[in-house]
Amino acid sequence: MIGFVVKRLLYNIPVLLGVALITMLLFNVAAGDPVSIKLGKIAKEGQRKALAKKMGLDKSLVAQYGDFLVQTVTLDFGDSWNDNTPVRKIFFRGVGPTLSLSIPAFLAGAFLSIALALLVAFHRGGWLDRFMTMGAIAGISISSLVYILVLQWLLADRFKLFPIWGYEYGLGAFRFVALPMLIWVLLSVGQDLRYFRTVALEEIGRDYVRTARSKGLSENRILFKHVLRNCSIPIITRLVITVPFLITGSFLLEIFFGIPGLGSTLYTAIQNSDFPIIKAFTMLGTVMFILFNILSDVLYAYFDPRIRLS
Repeated sequence: MIGFVVKRLLYNIPVLLGVALITMLLFNVAAGDPVSIKLGKIAKEGQRKALAKKMGLDKSLVAQYGDFLVQTVTLDFGDSWNDNTPVRKIFFRGVGPTLSLSIPAFLAGAFLSIALALLVAFHRGGWLDRFMTMGAIAGISISSLVYILVLQWLLADRFKLFPIWGYEYGLGAFRFVALPMLIWVLLSVGQDLRYFRTVALEEIGRDYVRTARSKGLSENRILFKHVLRNCSIPIITRLVITVPFLITGSFLLEIFFGIPGLGSTLYTAIQNSDFPIIKAFTMLGTVMFILFNILSDVLYAYFDPRIRLS
C-alpha cells in the first residue's frame, strides 16, 4: 500500500506543475495589473516600481513561476497584497468558521442521503419512493440562492429562530451556523438521494439479495450488512471526492450569512485581485483533491476485497 501511495503521489507531480502554470498564466493575462489596481493609474513611476518589487512582479514569468512552486512546497505564500497579513495567518483565521459549518453539514447530509436512499429503494415503486424522488428533483431544480434568501427571510428575519448575520467563536458558533447547515443539507440531499437510490436499486436487484431472502435473513440485515457494503464503492467515490471542496463549498453561505470563513476570504481576495491568497487556495484545493483521490482508492481495497492496489 505504501508503494502504491508513493507511486500515485509521483504520478500527480505533473498535475501540480500544470495547475501552477495555468494559474500563473491566467493571473498575468486576465487579472489585469495589480499595481494599477492598488495605486491607481495616476501613481508615480517610482511608486509603481517599488510596489511591483515588493509584490515580486518585477521578475520574469519564469522566475515568478519558480517562486510559486517553492511557495507551494513550503506552504508559505507570503503576505496578502491587500493588508500585508501573512496568508498562512489568514488561512488559519478562516478555517475554523468554515469547518464548523461544512463538516457537520456534510456528515448530516451524507447520513441522511444514504439512509433515505436505502429506504426508498426498499419501498421502490411505492408512494414513499415516488414522493421522495419528486421531492429530490424539485429540490435540485430550485436555485441555491432561492433557498438562502427564502429561509433567511422566513426563519431568521420573520420568526427570529436564527441569527441572520454574524459569527461567534466557541460553542456559541452553533446558533450562527445552524441555518446555513440546514440549507447545505437541503441542497445536498436532493442530488445525493437520487444517485444513492440508483446505486441501491442496482444492488437490490442482484442474485445475492434474492438468495439472502430465501435463507430467511431480515430485510434490515440484507440492507445494512449486504446491500450497503456492496454499494460502498460508488458511495465512497461520491463522498470522498466531495471532501476537498468543503473548504470553499460554503462560499455563498458564508457571504450571505456574514461568516468569516475561507469562502468569504476567497471572495474578498478575488474582488481585490489578491493573488497570494488566490494561488494559496488554488494549490491547496489541488493538493487536497489529489490526496483524497488516493484515499478513495485505498478505501476501495478496504471495503471490497476483490480490489487490489497495484
